[in-house]
Amino acid sequence: MTTRTPAPVISSEARNLSSLQPSNLQTCKPSTLPKISLVTPVFNSAKYIEQTIQSVLAQNYPNLEYFIADGGSTDGTLDIIRKYESKISGWLSEPDKGMYDALNKGFARTSGEVMGWISATDKLHTGGLLVVGSVFRDMPPEVEWITGRPTGFNDEGMTTLVLDLPRWSRYRFLAGANRYIQQESTYWRRSLWERAGSRMDASRRNGSDFELWVRFFRHAKLYPVDALIGGYRWHGDALSIVDLDASHATHDEFVEAELAAIPWGKSLRAFRRISATMQSIPKVRWFWKRLVMNPLYHLPGSDWPPLIRYQTDRWKFWF
Repeated sequence: MTTRTPAPVISSEARNLSSLQPSNLQTCKPSTLPKISLVTPVFNSAKYIEQTIQSVLAQNYPNLEYFIADGGSTDGTLDIIRKYESKISGWLSEPDKGMYDALNKGFARTSGEVMGWISATDKLHTGGLLVVGSVFRDMPPEVEWITGRPTGFNDEGMTTLVLDLPRWSRYRFLAGANRYIQQESTYWRRSLWERAGSRMDASRRNGSDFELWVRFFRHAKLYPVDALIGGYRWHGDALSIVDLDASHATHDEFVEAELAAIPWGKSLRAFRRISATMQSIPKVRWFWKRLVMNPLYHLPGSDWPPLIRYQTDRWKFWF
């Protein structure tokens, strides 16, 4: 999970939540929707896993392959999984090397055209998978990787955060802008997964979703979708917030390795060093943010793929 979730707030662009989830998506014909392979990695998450499973099953997505990969839970998680085993595609429970190892095991047992994962503490929004399936159905093949609006749940599972939709390009991402891609709202075509190596980096217990995004950017643009797909549950045990500085250091390692391998990496590395220096000087920080970083985050450019938005009866590019 790479999203750094700030204090709960509803963005000015997202006050009318119903407008973000097109109501007539329910009319999608099952035969036209791609098969989605969704994996949930879990270890000792009895407190939350049932809400996660229920949020997936409540989608009623007609072409879903849902697999749960458990790392050998001992807290009652397996009893909850067994409760739903007749309604899911499959599950396993065995010791693993962490979440990313579990994801590798789960994805290896799936075959859907579209892929994604939802962790055992997080949830999907109502109609989220219909958004994903219909976007990949309606959009041309070059749309291989999508993400929805960043959203969050509180510990009880209430939606308490809906943010404006960021935009991404590879060079801005590597330069340090919009580094948080919300995994719970992100899905991709299997063809992209295969070109990027067909694996998660299981050598670490944190940050390997960020490393996957770095590899995806080598092959495809990330298209933002103006809709609600999934959300991150804010809870104190989350790996990504227990030691945020360590997460950032891991991200920086991945970026540095990528910059060392690309032709324009030296220039971006120099920019990152200058940016770090400027932001460490109190009297300069504000001017640097306003004049350099804000445009990097928000200034439209040809490197941004178009927004995907629902218009009238289908998903279309919004330029």
